[in-house]
Amino acid sequence: MIERRLHPVTPLRRAWAPVAVLIGWAVHDPDQAQRQLTRLTTTTLLIALGVLIPAAALYGFLSWWFTHFAVTDTELRVRTGLLFRRTAHIRLERVQAIDVTQPLLARVAGVAKLKLDVIGTDKKDELAFLGADEARALRAELLARAAGFAPETAHEVGEAPSREMLRVPPGVLAVSLVLTGATWGWLVVASVVVPLLWTATHSLWTVLAAAVPMLGAAGASSVGRFVTEYDWTVGESPDGLRIDHGLLDRAHETVPPGRVQTVRIVEPLLWRRRGWVRVELDVAGSSNSLLVPVAPREIAEVVVAQVLPGVSVPAASELARPPRRARWCVPVWWRGYGLAVTDAVFAARQGLLRRSLALVPHAKVQSVRLSQGPWERARGVADVHVDNGANKSVTARLRDAEEAAELLRAQAERSRTGRRGARPDRWMT
Repeated sequence: MIERRLHPVTPLRRAWAPVAVLIGWAVHDPDQAQRQLTRLTTTTLLIALGVLIPAAALYGFLSWWFTHFAVTDTELRVRTGLLFRRTAHIRLERVQAIDVTQPLLARVAGVAKLKLDVIGTDKKDELAFLGADEARALRAELLARAAGFAPETAHEVGEAPSREMLRVPPGVLAVSLVLTGATWGWLVVASVVVPLLWTATHSLWTVLAAAVPMLGAAGASSVGRFVTEYDWTVGESPDGLRIDHGLLDRAHETVPPGRVQTVRIVEPLLWRRRGWVRVELDVAGSSNSLLVPVAPREIAEVVVAQVLPGVSVPAASELARPPRRARWCVPVWWRGYGLAVTDAVFAARQGLLRRSLALVPHAKVQSVRLSQGPWERARGVADVHVDNGANKSVTARLRDAEEAAELLRAQAERSRTGRRGARPDRWMT
C-alpha cells in the first residue's frame, strides 16, 4: 500500500483556519473585538501579525504533512489529524459518484478537489487539493475499481469516454433567468417594502437591513445561478451522466442513473411560450439535484430517457385531473393537479404558474401512503403519497377516494414487481 500526500499548495488553504477562528470570534462579539483593537498600538499589532502569520503557516504545513491517502484493493484510506489522528475507510463498492471541482483560485493554481458520494453518508468526503491531472486519473481509477476492475488493471482503464448530449448556450441561460419569477418577485417586494420602511422610520440603517437581503436574494436567483450554471454540459458515459458547469468555479459531476429516485420536469409560466423546461433530480445519498437548467422540452425528454430508460414523459392530455368537487378543497389551484400511472412510472403534476411533473419509477418507490383530512373526507377525495429512496415524497393530490384506495393497493404491487427487474445502481458493471 503506497500512501500519497495532497498537492503542495494545500497548506495555503489550511493556513486560513487560525485566521478564520479570529474572524469568527470578531463576528460573534463585535463590541469586544472593537474594544480590543482600539487598545492595540502599532508595535503590538506588528508583533501580533508576526506571531499569527508564522503560526498559521506552520499549522497549514503540519496539517498537510500529516495527511495521507492510499488506495487499497477494497477501499480508499484517508489519514488526517495533527493532534488527534483520524483514519477514514471509504469502501469502494459504496462509492456511487465522484465529482471533480475547481474553485477559481484552484484553477489558477492548476489543482482540483475530489468529492466522493458514498452511500450512507450525509455529506461528501473529499480530497483537497490534488493536481488537476492527478485528480482526474484518481477519479477514473476509483470508479474502475468500484465497478469491479482488478486493482492491477484499474489504473490503466482511464476515464470512460463521454458523448455530449446537451450544452446550454449562455444567452439562453441568461434569458431564462430574466424570465424567472423569483428574481422579479424579490425586486417587486423590495420596491414596495423599502419606501414603506423609509416613510415609517426615516432610518437609513433600517432600510439597508431590509433591502440588502432582498437584493441579495434577487442576485442569488439570477447572477448567482448564471455563474453556477454557465456552460452547462451534459454528456453520456458508461459510469453515468457527466455534468460540467461553472463560470468561475468549474465542477465535473457524475450522476449514476441507477441511484436517481425521482425526475422533475419544471415549467415556469414565462418559459412556456418558448417551450423551455428545467429538469431536477432526487438522487439517493447525493447532493446532485439539477440535471438540466433550461432546454427545449423535446431535448430535455431525450436526456430524461437516458436517466429513466424505457420511460416516456406523459403528455398533458394523458394526466387525469381531480374530480370537480375537489375545487371546494383547493379553489382554483385544483386544476393544476394531475396523475398518470404507466407500466414504468408514477407521474404526478402540481402547480398552475410553475408546473412541476414528478416521475417516480415503480422500482424506486419505498412506501405508499394515503392521507385524508376532514374536509377531504367530506368531499370524497384523498391524497396518495409515494416515498422514494432519497427520503422525498411525491403526492397525487385530491384523487377520488375510491380511486385513491385502489391506487394505493396497485402501487404497492407495482413497486414490488418493479424492483425485480431494476437496473444496477451504477453503470460500468
